[in-house]
Amino acid sequence: MAETDGALAERLATETGRLLVGVRPGDGDRIAQDFLAAQLKEHRPDDAVLSEEAPDDPRRLTADRVWIIDPLDGSREYAEPGRSDWAVHVALWQAGQLVAGAVSLPALGRTFGTDRPARSSPSHSRLRIVISRTRPPEFAQRFADAVHGVLVPMGSAGAKAMAVVRGEADAYLHAGGMYEWDSAAPVAVARAAGLHCSRADGRPLVYNQPDPWLPDLLICRPELAGAMT
Repeated sequence: MAETDGALAERLATETGRLLVGVRPGDGDRIAQDFLAAQLKEHRPDDAVLSEEAPDDPRRLTADRVWIIDPLDGSREYAEPGRSDWAVHVALWQAGQLVAGAVSLPALGRTFGTDRPARSSPSHSRLRIVISRTRPPEFAQRFADAVHGVLVPMGSAGAKAMAVVRGEADAYLHAGGMYEWDSAAPVAVARAAGLHCSRADGRPLVYNQPDPWLPDLLICRPELAGAMT
């Protein structure tokens, strides 16, 4: 049986993560990019690719299927000994939607994919909101105070999103700007897990745009979406 897109995303994210662990703290971005590019060319040769680590190919804008990848999300954390908050992102966009994806947390030995959605039931006494440890939103503390929550600084976007998927946090709020490859795979996985994903003001996330810049992002438990947007 042919490997599904979701299974391929999960396998490639996992294998890239293992490769990165093996060469850490080497030139992870280049090594991971070369590996993922070769694998996608072999297994999905007709698909376009949008990657943080490769020049943008405008042909993706007329393609039916586009892989949106971040070979190493959290290069800063990857370079710091002992940190686990870095990730590998592999997602597939098709006909206007994210249809498959996977996020690997290699330092934890875990991969989360759309073919096998995670389910979690957080039980925190206070709302836990993960934010960037280097670029926290200016309004984050005021918002946390308003909802009686606590801010949890963390590294890569993938690690923060998976903290919500895993039930270790209730929401991930980002307003400092990012690119499509920072959030595509995390959003695909989070949606498969039943979480709310949108722009910070509740507007829909749109991918495979001419300019891949995204100003903000919200991933949270669905019952919190109304209060957070």
